[in-house]
Amino acid sequence: MLKISVYDMDGRVTGEMELEQSIFGIVPNESVLHEAVVNYLANKRSGTHSTLTRGEVRGGGRKPYKQNKIDRSRAGSIRMPHWRHGGIAFGPKPRDYGYRLNKKVKRLAIKSALSAKVQNNELIVVDRIHLASYRTKTIVAMLNALGADRKVLIVLPEKDHMIYKSANNIPGVQTTEADSLNVYDILNCDTFIITKDAVRLVTEIFV
Repeated sequence: MLKISVYDMDGRVTGEMELEQSIFGIVPNESVLHEAVVNYLANKRSGTHSTLTRGEVRGGGRKPYKQNKIDRSRAGSIRMPHWRHGGIAFGPKPRDYGYRLNKKVKRLAIKSALSAKVQNNELIVVDRIHLASYRTKTIVAMLNALGADRKVLIVLPEKDHMIYKSANNIPGVQTTEADSLNVYDILNCDTFIITKDAVRLVTEIFV
């Protein structure tokens, strides 16, 4: 079992916590991590790009000039792709880029991402994050006390609107729940802050 220090919101060490070796202590699989990130970004694509074909461009309803005895190439429409203002040949059309990954691959990717954070000393466990009111300054003070800067991901055991709205105003800070973790968000942050209860929930989900 791995042991890691537990901090409070003021940055003081309050104890230690054991992390599950099979989740937070494996050798990260880089190929699986790459596959999971590509899958996440593909699923996020809107796929709403569209171009007009020659049949959709306005105009070109009649033959522009006669075909014979004029010493010019045949032309059936002024909206052919090689004409100016013509349609687009083989252009993009709305489509769905999403696809599904194997369940075991997704689980291995999450474990690899969490283990990478532990190995790089980018994972911080907090005993509890609690706000008495909507207060962005309190979250900023906690991040400063924990030495977290740039991109930060705060993981909670369940959705807390007070923490969400207080952290929303801080550039680079994102908040999520333990059961909504994804590989892209884990790898994209510089500091991964997670509460003790969220660690236990992640362990239950992925063990």
